[in-house]
Amino acid sequence: MSTNQSPAPRRYRMTVESVDPMSVLRLSFLLSVALGIAFIVATAILWTVLNSMHVWAGIENVAKEFGSPRIDVLLEYLHFGKAMALSSVIAVINVLLMTVASTIGALIYNVVVKLVGGVTVQLIDE
Repeated sequence: MSTNQSPAPRRYRMTVESVDPMSVLRLSFLLSVALGIAFIVATAILWTVLNSMHVWAGIENVAKEFGSPRIDVLLEYLHFGKAMALSSVIAVINVLLMTVASTIGALIYNVVVKLVGGVTVQLIDE
């Protein structure tokens, strides 16, 4: 047997006892902002691809055949500026909702941990 064998890996069993709500707030805010930016970029790319395929022009032609005066209001949202404004509003609302939901989730986790115990994690030091 060789003497260079490493010892068996040590195993640690730990329980997450509490989560700091402020750290969850900061992390969830940054992650949701990143997702919001990705949503806006994806909207811009999708709108550009559909515009290059003349999908919006086809929808406008079909809608104008029906001749309803309310259809013009809906057709305004097919323009790039309106679509980007709408996606920006949706992204901001999602940032707020995801940040608040994550922070409330951390607070609920801290309350539940006191009742039933936390999440157990097993770590291995190799």
